[in-house]
Amino acid sequence: MKIFNTLSRQKEEFIPLEAGKVKMYVCGPTVYNLIHIGNARPMIVFDTVRRYFEYKGYDVNFVSNFTDVDDKIIKKAIEEGVDADTVSKRYIDECKKDMEAMNVKPATKNPLATEEICGMLDMIADLIKSGHAYTAKDGTVYFRTKSFDQYGKLSHKNLEDLQSGFRELKVTGEEEKEDPSDFVLWKPKKEGEPYWESPWCDGRPGWHIECSVMSKKYLGDQIDIHAGGEDLIFPHHENEIAQSEAANGKEFAKYWMHNAFLNIDNRKMSKSLGNFFTVRDISEKYDLQVLRFFMLSAHYRSPLNFSADLMESSKNGLERILTAVDKLKGLEASAKTEGLLEKEDKNQVNALVEKYEAAMDDDFNTADAISAIFELVKLSNSTTDEESSLEYVTLLKNTIEKLCDILGIITEKEEVILAEEIEAMIAARQQARKDKDFALADEIRGKLLNQGIVLEDTREGVKWKRV
Repeated sequence: MKIFNTLSRQKEEFIPLEAGKVKMYVCGPTVYNLIHIGNARPMIVFDTVRRYFEYKGYDVNFVSNFTDVDDKIIKKAIEEGVDADTVSKRYIDECKKDMEAMNVKPATKNPLATEEICGMLDMIADLIKSGHAYTAKDGTVYFRTKSFDQYGKLSHKNLEDLQSGFRELKVTGEEEKEDPSDFVLWKPKKEGEPYWESPWCDGRPGWHIECSVMSKKYLGDQIDIHAGGEDLIFPHHENEIAQSEAANGKEFAKYWMHNAFLNIDNRKMSKSLGNFFTVRDISEKYDLQVLRFFMLSAHYRSPLNFSADLMESSKNGLERILTAVDKLKGLEASAKTEGLLEKEDKNQVNALVEKYEAAMDDDFNTADAISAIFELVKLSNSTTDEESSLEYVTLLKNTIEKLCDILGIITEKEEVILAEEIEAMIAARQQARKDKDFALADEIRGKLLNQGIVLEDTREGVKWKRV
């Protein structure tokens, strides 16, 4: 199995630190709102990577954090007049709902930044003691980037080149930096913000330190794979390497994996452009299995363009697979028990499984893996009928289901009521009420409720929501 390593900029043979085991850390979202479809791509991609490792027999320890203390969370809390903890807990719950709907497996551990402050204080203290960090007059603690001579090795730029990439976010005490490239490990509290006591000042951690600490606690000083979106390469992952390797004296991660960006109709997703979509938005129009299938239709390192046409194409492609499995289930129920599986038939199926595995072994090429599944579907459609042997039908069904399951694609057909259908049923209910056919109106409300749709009659009209 080969993985493209951002660190070396080439594909490398995967050799685990410990035979039969994979230690994997994936940077999770900052929980201040519903997750958007850009957040969804790394969730789906690296869940699939995990699933394939498990298929290959590895025991995977998969850790993915939630950043639950951050400027955006604090801003949201102030706007709502609640504390930051209320905001973060709400959106962690909502994120988990969306992940479940996308069939993303629960992580082995989802650590929270606010629950790991003690570990952050310990690592910062160690970095100060070893000369890799220093304290400004106001208590801000900075990492001394020039103390780590390999700084920039992930983004493949030297320290001078990286200056232009630094965030322009100003923090208290920044003028006391020894060098413009130094980054914050701990910062003083501001009025109304959550804070923790520390030897340097009452305050809160910088963003980068949390992942170094949580990875160390739940996976150890060294891990096999660290992953996330390519926007995290610099400065987040670059700074994680500096902190972790300076503190632990060991290589942090052997392999660094990054998925490419997601664009909307060939433009960067942005609220100002009106092309910003949450996963919840997409769920109003499509089963989220379609979103997952769409995300895996391109190689994870290729930029992916989201559009209505491409989603429709993914919907149709997924439907082909589900229809083929449904047909095989029907044939399996009625197939003749006698009849031997022809060696040629078995070889054709095995050859396509090998093609699928070859694609996944080549840096998790899900696009080519899906092509192999479509070839199995074509083989199934062209070679099975009421005369097929039970053994052959079952082999095809089980093989397609198994290969789909590795991609997190559920092959059970599920009827999902869409927004257009809901609006049509609401309109029919309104007409029934006008006609004083209250029994029909109640029947329609009941049907919607049975499908998880709750109606609310307001002065502005009927509103509905999924529960």
